[in-house]
Amino acid sequence: MRNVTQYYHRYLGARKWLSYSGLLGLLPPISPIQHRPWLGARSVIQIQVRGAKSKTIVKLEDLPQGALEPILETADQDDGGPTYPTVIRQARNNMQKFDNCVLLTRVGSFYELYFEQAVQYGPLLNLKVAQKKSKAGVPSVPMAGFPFFQLDRFLKILVQDLRKYVAISEEFANDPSSKVKSGGLMFDRRVTRIITPGTLIDEKFMDPLENNFLLAVHFMDAAIGTHLAGGQLAELTNNAADPALSSLRGGLAWLDLSTGEFFTQTTTLGTLPSALARIGAKEVVVSDALDGSVQPIVSSMVEHDRRILTHHSAKHAQLSVSTWDSMLETPLALVDKAAFTPEETSAGSMLLTYVAHKLQGLNIRVQSPQRRQDFVTMKIDKASLRGLEVLATSKEGISGGKGTLLHTVRRTVTTSGSRLLKDWGLAIDSPTMILADFRYVTQASPSASIPTIDARLDLVSKLLHDSSLREGIVKELRRSSDCQRLVQRFSLGRGDADDLISLFRTIETTDSIAKILEKATFGESSSGFDPEEHSPLQRLLCRFSLDDPHALANRISDAIDEEALLKSHRREESESARYITAAQDVLQNEGSEADYEDMSLLVRAKAADSNPSEQEADDEENWIMRKTLSLRYIAGSGHVCHVKGAKDVRNAGKAPLGGRSGRSTKSTCTFYNGDWTNLGARMDMLKFQIRAQEQEILSVLREQVVANLVKLRRNAAVLDELDIGCAFATLAEEQGFTRPVLNTSRNHKIVGGRHPTVKIGLEAGGRAFVSNDCFVGEEERVWLITGPNMGGKSTFLRQNALISILAQTGSFVPAEHAELGIVDQVFSRVGSADDLFRDQSTFMVEMLETAIILNQASSRSLVIMDEIGRGTTPEEGIAIAFACLQHLHHHNQCRTLFATHFHMLAELAEDFDHLACYCADVAEGPGGSFWYVHRLRRGVNRASHAMKVARLAGESLIICSYHQRWHPHSAQAYQKQQFLLQRMSSLDWARR
Repeated sequence: MRNVTQYYHRYLGARKWLSYSGLLGLLPPISPIQHRPWLGARSVIQIQVRGAKSKTIVKLEDLPQGALEPILETADQDDGGPTYPTVIRQARNNMQKFDNCVLLTRVGSFYELYFEQAVQYGPLLNLKVAQKKSKAGVPSVPMAGFPFFQLDRFLKILVQDLRKYVAISEEFANDPSSKVKSGGLMFDRRVTRIITPGTLIDEKFMDPLENNFLLAVHFMDAAIGTHLAGGQLAELTNNAADPALSSLRGGLAWLDLSTGEFFTQTTTLGTLPSALARIGAKEVVVSDALDGSVQPIVSSMVEHDRRILTHHSAKHAQLSVSTWDSMLETPLALVDKAAFTPEETSAGSMLLTYVAHKLQGLNIRVQSPQRRQDFVTMKIDKASLRGLEVLATSKEGISGGKGTLLHTVRRTVTTSGSRLLKDWGLAIDSPTMILADFRYVTQASPSASIPTIDARLDLVSKLLHDSSLREGIVKELRRSSDCQRLVQRFSLGRGDADDLISLFRTIETTDSIAKILEKATFGESSSGFDPEEHSPLQRLLCRFSLDDPHALANRISDAIDEEALLKSHRREESESARYITAAQDVLQNEGSEADYEDMSLLVRAKAADSNPSEQEADDEENWIMRKTLSLRYIAGSGHVCHVKGAKDVRNAGKAPLGGRSGRSTKSTCTFYNGDWTNLGARMDMLKFQIRAQEQEILSVLREQVVANLVKLRRNAAVLDELDIGCAFATLAEEQGFTRPVLNTSRNHKIVGGRHPTVKIGLEAGGRAFVSNDCFVGEEERVWLITGPNMGGKSTFLRQNALISILAQTGSFVPAEHAELGIVDQVFSRVGSADDLFRDQSTFMVEMLETAIILNQASSRSLVIMDEIGRGTTPEEGIAIAFACLQHLHHHNQCRTLFATHFHMLAELAEDFDHLACYCADVAEGPGGSFWYVHRLRRGVNRASHAMKVARLAGESLIICSYHQRWHPHSAQAYQKQQFLLQRMSSLDWARR
């Protein structure tokens, strides 16, 4: 009883403090005891405060026990500041706590912005900024808001387009004890999640064809201090080729919260730009303790790659791999934990602590981390990715856009398969598949392992030659959902009934595909069973785990009524339409015509297509007799009897059955009846109980999904590989690709090679592609290629690099025959680009990329170099090109395709033992006509035919005539040409 007395006095003190601060009027009305019949008489304390005619009823067991905590001065009110309403004060406190975020506060059915954020972001979100008024003497507050069901739309603008961090503040109903503590507040609002570009989970605006990676980069301060001295650190960016500076070791860790994929890798400062380009993270996290050391360099690299850079606390440095287990779906074994380097451990710890902070206590389960090791994959650096247009074109820079290798080879039918296809082309490892009795490892990348490549090629070959098998698999794959992202939602506690239905269908698809593979492997065949022929299908079959997921699918099917779920969606759409209709009415009555036009056509169409009355009719039973009397619930009035029809309204004026009258119109009226009101209350209680039971069942199903997490992900990985296998087989059938032969030699033998992207582009324009052979190897390691502009030299270089990438990815290649030695890394120096922000001219960029090649290429690398030495005087350009050619031939000793317009290099390098000269030509006809001969031949072409290209581009004919008249065959002609060019430089001689 003493605790009750203490609580009573504390309550009076709180009420007194509220009255002094002007907040007493904000308390909600207190329900009388007679409206709480479920409360026990002995467990209720009635506290009445003099002045306000209200009572506070609290259950005894809800009262806090033990010593009372002192009532501290809260930060809700600034000294001398205005006394804002509770919602505004809560929003202001959250804005101060998360000062680097845009705060979205949930208020009923809306998310709202306040204060300066409403003024700043309201116009950017196309929202009207209004003034929220409270009471006399308190200044109004700028605010802007939108309906809750449009959250994804505005998150896309804030996070993806404006690249801002967003804090989501949700409202939580206070229990009786919390209401008293908070002065009677019905809701408490607190931030439940911080959304950044790298921490997206299941937002609808996520690109389904790409991973949403979050990357952590960590470098040890001790290593930096050991290797760098004085101003060397500041010069690292412009001296990336210096081995002393580029060898600084660091760690990388990256994950995709939407799929749970988690990777680590050891790196260096010299290879960090290539790693950033290869991973393609949406956000990069670095330690805030590196501000004075390596952080400026990393920041420059990240900003150059147009990624978002975030600083995070360095407390992770003391964490070990063992602390990761709480966030992993399966704990790591001791032998696996020991394999991680200190740099990887620090990067991984920083990554997981950052994610935990952004999710604000939300439980997360990610896959076990996979270590990426360069020696088992083909490496592709940043310049090569750009120059070869593997992911994005050089001009538009659109990822996966038309003209890229990824767009050309993509024939996948699932979104997860498309993501894996991109990973296979970017040297990112796939998860390790742990089976019951052995470890099955598949490297999702251009592999350097011949058994891995052959296993992929075996699958493609089988699917290519058995079209009925491929069509059956593709048909089933189209029915599946993105299982990787589905199960990750459940691991985060976010899966709903729709996700369960999608998962059910995906499990059904998995069972069907397993039966197709089993029939193709063990079915009757006229030629008899050939274990070698069916080995790729057997390997896939043994990786399926079907029993437990099948049982889970049966439980989902028994528990969820899909038809009822569809009706629920129709009701939600009807509710959304009512909100939109209400907004339209307000804009039409109070806004301008421009305001109404600002509402998107899609939103207006949705409101026009939705008929709420029809949706309500679907929920009611079909009646034979005309129904004029019904029971309805009206907000603020409770359950009432509703009568429609003018005649029935007149008859109902007497308030039948002893009820009292309510609101009425000419065609409708309402009245209250105790029996009907109690009936409505009982119906609501039953609905509430049914909903509670449904939530319990959903909770059990979610737990069962999480229990099958590893098996579901394992099955999904098999489906993704099947999708890629079918895609490669379809591509080979459409484009006439052939199976490559991989070996350990250093040969590159291509017969009838074609550029996969250029060929399709030419054929679309009605032109044919000219194929070429390439025999670079032990005898002729270096090909020096000369020829005219537009003669196809650059295309020839690129197509051979792309053929190697496709072959080691596991795809058939665009050639009549291909025999390739394993390539450890592809280097490309093609095209031209400057970097003015970093004070690097086109020539400087070219020299930096060339230096990286000369320092890093090994004897197993493939190097393509185009027009080295341009951008300076001919003498200096020739000297630079010859020096590079000599270094590649004598020191690197790698397979090299070297295209140039400096035909003098052929004479300078004539004593090179392993160099051969090849060229393209121009054929000339009568009347000045000409055409390109794109077929390479042995020899040197000493004419670049630049004027012919100028004529094709539409240059003035006078330029061509000057060239023909003053071709520099002599010193006198050269002097005249220089004089002529000086005169022409002041004229508009480039007129078309």
